[in-house]
Amino acid sequence: MAAHGEFPGSPEEFISVDDHVLEHPKVWTDRLSKSLWGDQIPHLEEADDGTQFWLIDSVKVPLSSIPGPGALSRDRARSPRRWEDVPAAAYDPKERIKAMKSDGVSRSVLYPTVAGIAGERFVWLKDHRFGRACIEAYNDWLIEEWAAANPSLIPQCIVPLYSVECAAAEIQRAVAKGHRGVIFPVFPTLLGGEFKLTESDFEPVWRTCEELGVPLCLHSGCTTQIQFPAYSGFSDTLAEAFQSLTRPLSSSFTVATTLLSGALLNHPDLQVIFTDCPIGWGRFILETLDYLSQLGGSSHELTPSELFRRQCHFTVTWEHVDLQGWKHLGPENLLWASHFPLSISTWPDSRNLTQINLGLLPAGDRRKIVCDNAEAIYGLN
Repeated sequence: MAAHGEFPGSPEEFISVDDHVLEHPKVWTDRLSKSLWGDQIPHLEEADDGTQFWLIDSVKVPLSSIPGPGALSRDRARSPRRWEDVPAAAYDPKERIKAMKSDGVSRSVLYPTVAGIAGERFVWLKDHRFGRACIEAYNDWLIEEWAAANPSLIPQCIVPLYSVECAAAEIQRAVAKGHRGVIFPVFPTLLGGEFKLTESDFEPVWRTCEELGVPLCLHSGCTTQIQFPAYSGFSDTLAEAFQSLTRPLSSSFTVATTLLSGALLNHPDLQVIFTDCPIGWGRFILETLDYLSQLGGSSHELTPSELFRRQCHFTVTWEHVDLQGWKHLGPENLLWASHFPLSISTWPDSRNLTQINLGLLPAGDRRKIVCDNAEAIYGLN
């Protein structure tokens, strides 16, 4: 096994732009008023069979149905059924830093889990005041318990989708507290939100992110309506494996919608990250959008692929990357991610796997992907 320093031409620093925190059971019970919200507050309860579930405003979410810390388990396909079975590195920032160091990862950009991988779970709530309170509590907890514990843990905020005004206001509030990115569910109306990604009234959110200099991060898998469903006869293990294969493909809808919306043309400094989006299909979708745009007689000064190259980014994890012949993608458009502690994570062998997967690239390009691009986008220098 190669030592960390044997990654040719790379910096000692690796930045993972897609890792997840697993919210512990007191995140909301310690921060929300019991007298005001009662049992609506997200908390853990026990089922008759001894397993545990989150109860969020009367909606049961089994602990086993939440993306688990499979990378830390002997059986990566099995999710914990009870909280005491959850490894501490999933929810404790001090233990997280230890796990990162053992993998040669210097900094980690964080996404939620119980709140939904893009914060979408609170959009289900009918009481919008309560939903906003849950979102604010999560954003404050991530700053006060994770970012404050170690500057290597990079916080990103989740946002309410009940109106464009409250979304923009929470972005401003959270970034002022120290959040470095904005996690946004795609196709909000499919989740119960009241505005669409392409509507003109979404302008305040685009403008807020651009003015604050924070990237807009669109994570695949948060909107199941645009994903291929698993065959009903699959076992749980096989269904999960199928979803791991098809979930990233759903981002083709997200990429197309973003590039065709006109928002990037109007906000040339806005950076967009399509998280958990492997690049294998990227060439196809960008070339197709360019061709269809040409057939449609687009009057835009930039083609969809040119917009992407200027402002957008894919993440790479386990893919073998060779950019020869890729006129639509360059090393500036790629960011490296470990996906810790999910079952698909490259932990605990990230550096060796990345040496293999990026080994065809020049040293300077590898450095951009594993470190430099993330530093620039998140303002980490």
